[in-house]
Amino acid sequence: MLAGRRYRLDLTPGQAEFAERIGGACRSVWNTALEQRRTYRRRGAFIGYHEQARQLAEAKQEFAWLSEAPGHCLQQTLIDLDQACSRHGTWKVHWKSKTGNPPSFRFPEGAKIAIERLNRRWARAKLPKLGWVRFRITRPLGGKVKNATVSRDGTHWYVSFLVEDGLIEPERHAHPGSAVGIDRGVAKVATRSDGRFHHQVFARDREVEHAKKLQRDFARTTKGSARRRDAAARAADLARKIRRRREDFAAKTACALATSFELVVFEALATKNMTARVEPRPDPERPGVFLPNGAAGKSGLNRSILDKGWHRIELATRSKARYTGTNVITVNPAYTSQTCNVCTVVDRKSRESQAVFRCTSCGHTEHADVNAAKNILTAGRAEHAQPRTGVRAGARKPRNRVSRKANRQATAAQATAQTEPEPAEIPRP
Repeated sequence: MLAGRRYRLDLTPGQAEFAERIGGACRSVWNTALEQRRTYRRRGAFIGYHEQARQLAEAKQEFAWLSEAPGHCLQQTLIDLDQACSRHGTWKVHWKSKTGNPPSFRFPEGAKIAIERLNRRWARAKLPKLGWVRFRITRPLGGKVKNATVSRDGTHWYVSFLVEDGLIEPERHAHPGSAVGIDRGVAKVATRSDGRFHHQVFARDREVEHAKKLQRDFARTTKGSARRRDAAARAADLARKIRRRREDFAAKTACALATSFELVVFEALATKNMTARVEPRPDPERPGVFLPNGAAGKSGLNRSILDKGWHRIELATRSKARYTGTNVITVNPAYTSQTCNVCTVVDRKSRESQAVFRCTSCGHTEHADVNAAKNILTAGRAEHAQPRTGVRAGARKPRNRVSRKANRQATAAQATAQTEPEPAEIPRP
């Protein structure tokens, strides 16, 4: 199976500066190629990866700042853009900014990457044009390197190796027949159907107040000033610390679930819709005045939901399930918190509070989140027991997007009007 290994790099000042230039070149190629695709779409034409790669090769002969970057990193940027446009559409793919997107680039050919271990703590890797770079080897690679991605997080650089570890998914779980339902919430991050809770406070009260102060300090600075960069760096450091706690919690929770249960059932939560912004309501009688709509309370709820990292827990569980043989499925979350798991009567009045569920029909009393988790498990077992034939709903057949677009490229180019000005070629300095 393919697995990721991430290590912290120890770059020299010259290597760090060169890595910044490579990241800037990849960002320029991404933005220019995206602009070119949108320009062609406005004209009713199409341009794909192969034509853009040809233009990129021509541009490297003209611009020195582009030719110094590894060619495979630039080509991989075009491939990533092609896949993003195929998956989300050309108009929904975002631009990459210098401040909002830290530099990141990938070396796709693992055969050209050499790795040597120096001692118990350090190792080094030879990357094209970057040369030998040292990294802190905190865990063995455990497989053959397929590619390497270099990225910057704050002031530190990291390298992520995609390795083939040679392991295969087990045919049967270590605990056959075991199953658990997971209810994700705000008061408790994850509640299991067996009555256990997985919860952690990622940002302490002092850190929340300190984060507000850092945001106020940042708001008082002038755009483009050195004080503004320092204030942004301090706020990002605190946010990074909280994010790593969330990642660690998700990994530990996923390990506990995947190693203990053969079937793990989550709710199919639409987090993006749940955290949507409340639109203001204008007063029809008073122009320019807006009616109260509970936006302040909804904003606090949105922050609480996003802070728990619900989707990250599900992703980590699916990743860990490859090594344990666990089946991870999702079910419709409708009425799971209002249904009694004993008599199956649905009544919103049974949910007396956040933690108390008392059935109005049979009188069954239980923790509200545990009751919801049991309903999720019941729905998951029913869905898992159904025979699956053919392709599952919503699945798409894998295809080679680059080659198919190349077949349409020649036809689209011939249909393009010669009188219209040609769009900007890749890249734009």
